[in-house]
Amino acid sequence: MSGHTFTELASGLRFPEGPVAMPDGSVIVTEMFAHRLTRVRADGSTETVAEMEGGPNGLAVGPDGNLYLCNNGNAFTPIDLGELLLPGDVDMDRYIGGRIQKVDMATGTVIDLYTHCDGKPLRAPNDLVFDAHGGFWFTDHGLRTHDHADRTAIYYAKADGSLISQVVAPVDSPNGIGLSPDGSQLYWAETHTGRVFRRTVASPGELVAASMIDPSVVLHGLPGMQLLDSLAVDGDGNVCVATLVNGGITVIAADGTLRDFVATDDMLTTNICFGGANFRTAYITLSATGRLVSMTWPYNGLVLNH
Repeated sequence: MSGHTFTELASGLRFPEGPVAMPDGSVIVTEMFAHRLTRVRADGSTETVAEMEGGPNGLAVGPDGNLYLCNNGNAFTPIDLGELLLPGDVDMDRYIGGRIQKVDMATGTVIDLYTHCDGKPLRAPNDLVFDAHGGFWFTDHGLRTHDHADRTAIYYAKADGSLISQVVAPVDSPNGIGLSPDGSQLYWAETHTGRVFRRTVASPGELVAASMIDPSVVLHGLPGMQLLDSLAVDGDGNVCVATLVNGGITVIAADGTLRDFVATDDMLTTNICFGGANFRTAYITLSATGRLVSMTWPYNGLVLNH
């Protein structure tokens, strides 16, 4: 890993994703191909927080202190190459349907919070971010086979299970999602188009009207063979998006300019979160090689809503 100093916190993880930095210094990650949530402690020890069917993906702490999970329902099939573990297309014999789940950290109890919206099943929820009003935005990445790919949506839902609504559709392979520090801007990344989109938040669960062919809705697009995964927004308002193939974290300023690229040594660098002192420690999931690493982030950190 060039240009930055990384500390390896854990290895041997089965496609880690969804890192959440906890107040005690531990980090909880999802292991998509081990079907569990795992706590990584500061000394490198690990313990299982919860187990579930399907593919645990994005993760966040909600206003009630529970974990909220995007479960893609086994939307990806593991391809084990020995030193590398890669996600392949969906195997419909393994697929159980997408869902949003609530996880009790103390007991490991997992319940389905949402499986449908307006009678239509969720396909492969991928990532989520909570606002300051008890609700969360989430992406549905959809399913892909060798000759088919879903067009899906951006959703908003309440943590108490009382509301779910489709807000933006159609979108192509939406993955990471985040809010600006003041909550006024919503960002999401599309994996296969290599673009980060932005929309202005009008009120909880509602966006200011905009045409998807309006150039202003695109914050930034990456050239060449660079695919986008999950993202986090830092305290300077940078959109920090995990970048696949050209493995690392692409740092995009709020005005859409490319500010930085933090290279790693894993082509499937999938997610980032902030924690530690002043939230200046970045925790990054290196999924193909099954590792969680940390580094001192060169910009200001950001405290999440919960």
